[in-house]
Amino acid sequence: MDTLSTHYARLLGLDDSWRVDAVDLRLDERRVEIRLVHVGSGVFCPECGQSCGLADHAEERRWRHLDTMQFTTELVARLPRSRCPEHGVKTIVPPWAGKHSRFTLFFEAFAIEVLQAARSVKAAASLLGLSWDAAQTIMDRAVERGLERREVTPIRHIGIDEKSFGRGHDYITVLTDIDGSRVLDVAPERTQAAAEAVLQTLTVEQRQEVVAVAADMLPAYANAVANQTPNAKLVHDKFHVAKHLGEAVDQVRRAENKALQSEDDDRLKGTRQLWLFNNANLSPAQRRRFTAIRQNGLKTARAWAIKEEFRWFWRHVYSTSAEQFFKRWYAWGARCRLRPVIKVAKMLKRHLPNLLSYFLYRITNATSEGFNSVIQALKYAARGFRSFRNYRTRILFFCGKLDLRPRLPCH
Repeated sequence: MDTLSTHYARLLGLDDSWRVDAVDLRLDERRVEIRLVHVGSGVFCPECGQSCGLADHAEERRWRHLDTMQFTTELVARLPRSRCPEHGVKTIVPPWAGKHSRFTLFFEAFAIEVLQAARSVKAAASLLGLSWDAAQTIMDRAVERGLERREVTPIRHIGIDEKSFGRGHDYITVLTDIDGSRVLDVAPERTQAAAEAVLQTLTVEQRQEVVAVAADMLPAYANAVANQTPNAKLVHDKFHVAKHLGEAVDQVRRAENKALQSEDDDRLKGTRQLWLFNNANLSPAQRRRFTAIRQNGLKTARAWAIKEEFRWFWRHVYSTSAEQFFKRWYAWGARCRLRPVIKVAKMLKRHLPNLLSYFLYRITNATSEGFNSVIQALKYAARGFRSFRNYRTRILFFCGKLDLRPRLPCH
């Protein structure tokens, strides 16, 4: 029958260069301590991988392992140090843990599963019996590992979008792979430099292979796309167009409501959502009220009708017919005598070529919009983020489709 030491050696996947020297069960502390000893004669340089002589052994270190029968389990060992002719004296990386890690590979793999399932890092840390910092470190290492493993494959359609970070006008720039439904990277702020930074996370070959980029009408994003993806067409996203038109309607409503209330007319009071929601999402009572308001000849109703009419633009099959539709729509919008609507209409006319690009590639930032809800949930669970680094890690951990788990030793 195998001895206890051999049993643990097999469970840890140790090779012949390591031996389990002792297994110490401490009932009062509810802890198991497994002491390991290096018995190999030669070592390999962790920098170049070449076989070299043994210099000495480092100070004793501990690694948290998977619990044994609900007892906290730790590995204890002094790691050998190699003497490399090229790199000098270096501490080797043990087969049971990653470089500079205080946890075994098995524990990290389990912790990643708990972090993925838990609603927050705090909750996962509590389940794992770790501090918040330790759990965050495991997540950081997982994302770094995943980014190193990410394959360099062709990416044809990408999206660039903004997402709020802190309070006020504090944003980040998010780069998504539309076809792969994943976040590629994020950068602080929504500037041209930020957009170029996330695009430069792709290789030169990948950037040359991009054929279309879905983005808002920010000049900063347009300039970054032109500089970094020379073969790509810019496609202005219809979700952002709808947002601009919706904001124009709301500006008209606010101004008109103020004027009406000065005359003790409350027709528009409490109707903000009626003008912004899809009619199909309104309750029967809301729909009846909305129909009555629209028939009163209000400026807001005219702005809303112009907004709704533009939805037909996206239903065209060919860019030629869509362009003809736009000319007719623009004639209406530019002469409506509603300043917010006129402003948006002129903006859309300036960007018409990039609106018509949609009919060539049929891409939108729907993927980014979907991730926005996930990111918002992450922000809510964390009660906000003070560190962009932690924010980026959280987004890539949950939305990057990365290979996060460490490679485990074979038994």
